[in-house]
Amino acid sequence: MKVLDVLRDVATRLDQAGVASPSVDAERLVSHVVGISRGELLAKAHTGFTLEAPALEELELLVSRRSRREPLQHLIGTAAFLGFEVAVGPGVFVPRPETESMAERAIHHAQTMAVGAHGLRILDLCAGSGVLGIALARSVPHAHVSAVEVSDLAYPYLEKNTQELAPENTVVQADLVAYGATLDDESVDMIVANPPYIPDSEVPNDPEVADFDPGLALYGGIDGLDVVRDVLELAKRVLRPGGLVMIEHSNLQGLAVRQLCEDAGFRAITTEQDLVGRDRFTQGFRS
Repeated sequence: MKVLDVLRDVATRLDQAGVASPSVDAERLVSHVVGISRGELLAKAHTGFTLEAPALEELELLVSRRSRREPLQHLIGTAAFLGFEVAVGPGVFVPRPETESMAERAIHHAQTMAVGAHGLRILDLCAGSGVLGIALARSVPHAHVSAVEVSDLAYPYLEKNTQELAPENTVVQADLVAYGATLDDESVDMIVANPPYIPDSEVPNDPEVADFDPGLALYGGIDGLDVVRDVLELAKRVLRPGGLVMIEHSNLQGLAVRQLCEDAGFRAITTEQDLVGRDRFTQGFRS
């Protein structure tokens, strides 16, 4: 069967299933089955390239799962983030494009912060697949990054991705509060965190999130901000004066997170936007 016909058929089925980007997902699934890049696939598609029966059978299984709204990233085993790819699967939060905005801003701050003899000490809390810490390490060679994740299911992904993409980083499996108790006062320059922030009573609209992302990475208490409070409680003690904390949150939580930062004694607090102009993360400097 010609690839152009396959792509058209798969995209139609995914569109009927409510998938947000059916054509892109179709291309990603077919390129995964064939074992070539999406660009190579599209180039070959216009030369009459065909798929044989074994590939079509494998593709059918993947399309059926995607039609049931299983995340594309689970099916192909990877997620892209700022020019690199990390391994993902059941049990680990799939990194989102909107988090790239915080990563880019964190990299900018890290590249311009004053550095002592100890180098630049960065914590990536609620690290999940490890994308924030990996992005920082790849862009800021003098950074010493420690990535912390509590989940038994997510931690192997963090360990694998860090070993492959930023082996100089330290990975720790620990509860946030327990880990914080091991740190000295004023021993850290920057903290980045993408904590769970959905209120317990809310159900995400997308089945990919509601049915497949781990609840531990999604839900943050009655108002969604329990772990944010834990991050700030740790940050106000372990950050050096002038140190920076950056926390991702929903587009509706900017005001609340700014107030929590102010209550914790941070200064120069701002809420920044993601790539589509929605409030996405708040940052503040320790007094």
